[in-house]
Parts: sequence; structure tokens; C-alpha cells
Amino acid sequence: MKCKVVKGNKENLKELCDLLGARSKMDLGPIIETVSGVIDDIKENGDNAVLKYTEKFDKAVLTSDTMKVTKEEIDEAIKSIDPELLTVIRKAAANIRTFHEKQREEGFMMDTAKGSKIGVRVRPISVAGIYVPGGTAPLPSTVLMDVIPASVAGVPRIVFCTPPRADGTIAPVILAAASIAGATEIYKVGGAQAIAAMAYGTETIPRVDKICGPGNIYVNTAKRLVFGQVDIDMFAGPSEILIIADDSAIPEFVAADMLSQAEHDKIASAIVLTTSQDLADKVLEAVDRRSDEAARNEILKASLENYCSIIVCDDLDTAIAFSEEIAPEHLELCVKDPEETLNKINNAGAVFMGNWSPEPLGDYFAGPNHTLPTSGTARFFSPLNTGDFYKKMSIINYNEESLKAVGEDVAKFADSEGLTCHAASVRVRFER
Repeated sequence: MKCKVVKGNKENLKELCDLLGARSKMDLGPIIETVSGVIDDIKENGDNAVLKYTEKFDKAVLTSDTMKVTKEEIDEAIKSIDPELLTVIRKAAANIRTFHEKQREEGFMMDTAKGSKIGVRVRPISVAGIYVPGGTAPLPSTVLMDVIPASVAGVPRIVFCTPPRADGTIAPVILAAASIAGATEIYKVGGAQAIAAMAYGTETIPRVDKICGPGNIYVNTAKRLVFGQVDIDMFAGPSEILIIADDSAIPEFVAADMLSQAEHDKIASAIVLTTSQDLADKVLEAVDRRSDEAARNEILKASLENYCSIIVCDDLDTAIAFSEEIAPEHLELCVKDPEETLNKINNAGAVFMGNWSPEPLGDYFAGPNHTLPTSGTARFFSPLNTGDFYKKMSIINYNEESLKAVGEDVAKFADSEGLTCHAASVRVRFER
């Protein structure tokens, strides 16, 4: 299987950006039609519709009484897990919690003229909805990354949904991670039906205020369609990594890090921008060798052939400019002075500094969130964080004296917009 080595220029950068952007712009017409039908059905028929789709798509026969995970199921799941793995999950959870506690926000009140006060109150949302897919393997790391920020923000009710297995159970490691992270209730429901149920509520599943978590094209389409009924975290696309490397980089490290993202799925992207032709050649050789030996060989083959490149740039500034245009989900700086290079970076979801900060460190353990903006959206989106689970209220508190001091200014502004009742609302207070 072949990755490509190309010379960096403006033309192939545009082609690369177009290619990466196209991964999230497939024809959604039939999918939107299907998902809209699921949403409408659940709005109308509640639990019955959820259970119907659970049997159809997940082959699990449940009832309204068995859809919610019991404490006994959670306790049994925790007992069944390898103790060493459970210890690792708890360590990772502690790191993630410590990091997100630094993101807690407090409001403020400030005194202005003549006794008036203005400020902001910060409050957690009332109900958070967290979705974690089933897929080919359970993802306890994603459970931690999505539930813990809500818990740290003080959300009192954290509703967790994940698809059941055919026997109606959930992978023990998922239940354990959800419990450790702080989910207050867990439901055996997946796919678009889970998103619809959390957005509108059913007899069993409560309506939430915000839905977070990754999923397939049906889940992401459902999130787009219910946005406005509830808030969502972000519009997620396929995974990606971009590595800026100079001649100080270690080819085997760079190749391994490329493959760590390419193995996600057939449209995952792994790109290297390097100033060294020699490094490019060595990375290419290592990628070919390592991918041939990898377990997810077929997925790697498709990703490497279609969405992976090694681009040789004239200098580091050119590589940085390319990176800023791509705005990658994950950015590794395998260069002599990563701190200096970081000062020139504005657009990336997460940045990994130097040869000893591989991307999987962020996926699982370091603490910063791994739910990151993709497909160039790091230009304007941020990683999932504690602040995503807050809402803010502006506070305005004037007394008679302070309003009188500015009242005519307010009224004149309202008059200028032709909103005379706005102006009268202020003036009436001083007509007596």
C-alpha cells in the first residue's frame, strides 16, 4: 500500500484541502430522509419507536423496563474487568478531571456609575446527553472525555446512551467508565434513535439540554437535525493528524503516529509536512512496512492511498502556513524547537510537542479532551471543555438614580431606531 511523497506548493495544498473537506460533504440526501423519519417516529411514538429501532439495528430485544441500566449491572461490569485495566481507567479519569477542573468558570458582578451593577451568572445546564457509539470496539476513553467535563461543570443529571449488544447488554468496560466518569443514568440505545430520544424525550429517556459525543454518519446527521431543539458539541468529521517534521524527527516515530490515525477508518487522514527529503523517504519506507504488518490492514490501505501524503516543503514557515490552512484536528510538532513553532500556530484542535508526545497520549491519558474539531473547523471550533456545559445569564441591576443618569441616552438611541415604545419604557419612569 502506498502513501505519496510530493513537493509542497500552493496547487497541491489546495487539492489537499479540497480532498479533506470533501470527506464531510458526501451526498446526505438519502441519509437525511432516513434520519428525519426516525426522529419523527420517536417524537410521535416514544419508547415504542426506540425499542423498534433497537431491535432492527442492534438486534437487541428490550422493553421500557430493561432499557435503563441497573446499579446491579454496573456493579457486575466493574467486577468483571481486569483490575489492571480498571486501575488505568481510573488514572486516566483522574488526569482528565484535574485538567477540566482548571476550566471551571465563575461569573462576575461589577459596579458602574451611581450604584448600578452589571455582570454575568454562570450556571451548569440541567441535563446533559452523552452519546458513545458501539462499533467494532468499545471506546471507554471517549466515555471519560465526554462525561467528565459535564460532571466537573456541575451538571446534576448526565444521561448516557450507547448501543446494546445483541444480547441486550453493554460492554462492561463502557459501563465501568461511565460510572467512574460520573454518568447519573445509562440507557441501552444507540444510533439516530438515541439522539432523537435525548432531544425530544420519551416515556423513559429524559429530554436533555445538550448532546455531546461522536458517532457514524447517521448519528452526526441526527445531531445536525435536532440542533436548535437542543445544543450539540460540534459537527464531527473523520479523524486526522498532521505532523510538521524537520531533520530532527525520528522516521519510525513519525510513521507510527501517521498510522495511529489512519487506522481509525478508510477516510481518516494522516499528513506529514517536512523540510527534509531524506526524512520523507525514510518515513515512507516505515509506513509501508508497518502498515503491511498491522492488524487493520484493509482500513490502512484505503486511508493511505486516498487521504495520506508526505509533503516536502522548502522551509519550516511554508510547512506552518500549510498547516494553518488545513487547521488539523491533531497537530504534532516533531521539530528542533517545538515551543518556537507553537508560537506561530493558531489553527489546531490539539498540539503535541516534540518527539515524545505522541497523539495517542492525548487520546487516552494526558488530560486534555480528545473530542476535537475536524475537517478544518479548528479555525473556529475548540475542543470539548468544561465551559461547554455552562450557560450564562447577563445581570443588569440599576436603581432610580443610575437609570435617570442615562435614561435619556437610552431613549434617544431607541428613537433613532424608530422603536418609540422602547423609548417610552424608559421615559415613563420619570414622568411623575
